[in-house]
Amino acid sequence: MDSKLIYIADDEVNIRNIIKSFLIKEGFEVETFSDGNSIFQTFSEKPADMLIIDIMMPGIDGYSLCSLIRKKSNVPIIFVSAKDTESDKIAGLTLGGDDYLTKPFSPMELIARMKSIFRRIEAAKIEVLSNEIINIADISINNDMKQAMIADKNIGLTGMEFSLLNYLIKNRNRAVGRSELLENVWGFDIEVSTRATDDMIKRMRKKLLDSGSILKIDTVRGFGFTIQQKE
Repeated sequence: MDSKLIYIADDEVNIRNIIKSFLIKEGFEVETFSDGNSIFQTFSEKPADMLIIDIMMPGIDGYSLCSLIRKKSNVPIIFVSAKDTESDKIAGLTLGGDDYLTKPFSPMELIARMKSIFRRIEAAKIEVLSNEIINIADISINNDMKQAMIADKNIGLTGMEFSLLNYLIKNRNRAVGRSELLENVWGFDIEVSTRATDDMIKRMRKKLLDSGSILKIDTVRGFGFTIQQKE
């Protein structure tokens, strides 16, 4: 794995130094910050490969920092916080965090989770490169352009609709549950309302119908959806 630049933001100097020392031993480049404002300013000028941030910090708190970063970047973000309630974790992950560790935690566990996130990112890149065009029924999925085409005509899916259709197509030989879609398309690994999946499926069905496609999305009652060619 190439050397990665990691930014750490925590108002506790001991926490910053401990994490930094372990990450440097693992071959990471590390810069540390004591507040949310300074890490946000530095990231805006020089993006890092991952952010490890506390929630309770002077200036911009961790939640607000995550929201600001997500407006400009998909950089992996790991929360490390003494806030340990379920609602705290849900808030962090819903705002766009990739993981959440409660203090005190093992630095080696943090490193293991970091490496896992980086492996998933690299695997996704390889998958896209090796599957730039996927054909099913009369639909061509162009991963490079993020478009679904019928006879070279874009059917007009939004970015999230494209991701959802692409996931269903890649798993076309089985039923895909709503919770699985929330985790793998929306990025939620927690129990949230599944209304979002049903609403988006409804919009996608209309676009497929309007385009004249022979592809259809069926509902598996009480579970999720399947995608298949019309008979």
